[in-house]
Amino acid sequence: MKSIWRDDIEISERERLNGDIKTQVAVIGGGLAGILTAYFLYKQGKEVVVLEAKNIGSGQTQNTTAKITGQHNLIYNTLIQDFGLEKARQYADANKKAILEYKRIIEEEKIHCQFKVCPAYLYSQESSQSLEQEAQAAKQAGLDCSLTTETNLPFPVKAALRFNSQAQFHPLAFLKAIAEPLTIYENTAAEQLDGNCVVTKYGNVTAEHIVIATHYPFLNVPGYYFMRMHQERSYVIALKNAMQINGMYLSVDKGGYSFRNSGDLLILGGGQHRTGENSLGGQYSKLRDAAKKFFPESIEVSHWSAQDCMTLDNVPYIGQFSSSTQNWYVATGFAKWGMTNSMISAMIISDGILERQNSFAPIFSPQRFKFSASAKTLVEDGIQAVKGLMTEIFTLPEEEINQLPKGHGGIVEYKGHKVGVYKDETGKAYIVSTRCTHLGCQLEWNPDELSWDCPCHGSRFDYKGNLINNPAMENLNTIK
Repeated sequence: MKSIWRDDIEISERERLNGDIKTQVAVIGGGLAGILTAYFLYKQGKEVVVLEAKNIGSGQTQNTTAKITGQHNLIYNTLIQDFGLEKARQYADANKKAILEYKRIIEEEKIHCQFKVCPAYLYSQESSQSLEQEAQAAKQAGLDCSLTTETNLPFPVKAALRFNSQAQFHPLAFLKAIAEPLTIYENTAAEQLDGNCVVTKYGNVTAEHIVIATHYPFLNVPGYYFMRMHQERSYVIALKNAMQINGMYLSVDKGGYSFRNSGDLLILGGGQHRTGENSLGGQYSKLRDAAKKFFPESIEVSHWSAQDCMTLDNVPYIGQFSSSTQNWYVATGFAKWGMTNSMISAMIISDGILERQNSFAPIFSPQRFKFSASAKTLVEDGIQAVKGLMTEIFTLPEEEINQLPKGHGGIVEYKGHKVGVYKDETGKAYIVSTRCTHLGCQLEWNPDELSWDCPCHGSRFDYKGNLINNPAMENLNTIK
């Protein structure tokens, strides 16, 4: 189901590319990071072209909860431990400037996008210890925050860490406004890069600088981002007749919830898991049960899910794509905080192209690698990738297609081979290969989204085999 951001906003469709062109900057990806980068460069007089595989804002930008905040879970204590106080301050400064930049653009362009300054809270119903540590670290990093037990949540908390002067908005209303003057080609997927040339089915774009802002980079080499990230999914329902909580809230407890209002609606989120690890489903059911408990008079008006790239150290990769590609740039690994990180990406990358110094660029550099911060995640991701490949090669399921109930999907044996099957309510079976078209890992069925998801790198396909999320570039093979 579509997010509430799509309910009341219509963005005019752009033409696809038709023939070869030249430009100063080519931005690949029409989400908020790509459009903001193009907007900044356009404002500085650069000739910019945006290439979008589908329609602008149709990816993760439309699925966000749209919190513009530097409060990124329990991040600052970890940053200080792993990178030192100076780098932690760079991270905090970047997020503070991102919030101010949104405010500046919205006021300057007179954009009506429900922008609202409000506090953001981390909270726990179990313990105050981690929040006390985070409060001390965040203050050292220069953030305006304070501990409290007073919240507007429908339950008591052990502690809450309040960050002042944060914000929320309507992401597609903002995106529509800043995209208006830009040269954008939709339904034009970049298929490969060859030096300073972006290759598409409909023509090639030659550019002095190339920005890859495709959520997850579609190139495996150079950069090797598939070895440095995994993806996670989370779920959201929107409720009317709930309550006004006057702020944005995120639980630090396992299985906790996030809350924020949008107009007279309440957005309730949760159900986080690694992409490809939701074979039992039930994430929406958990949220609906929580809604009944906390807001018994509420009515669900929408539900949707989001996907996020997680780096080895939970800091995004923003800057030069690789050491061997001087004029390629990347923005990825936003770790559930896409609004501020999109703005940070636009600031860092536009500064790089304009040959300006950026004081907070070092902490986000894709060329960084600090083993102490990355080792645990690197090992976990490596184990998951091997598991995804080995399962496909060596095991066969016991179920057959005729045993699968209507309205269900799963991996079954068909003519001696492992296949993915979804059987609709009429009994029609949709049969696809279970090998991800990215690097061949075995896909897993996600009953909440009726999709085939890759546990290795997060590619997703609908039950008919059509590609939903990268890094894969091709649809699944269908089986007759």
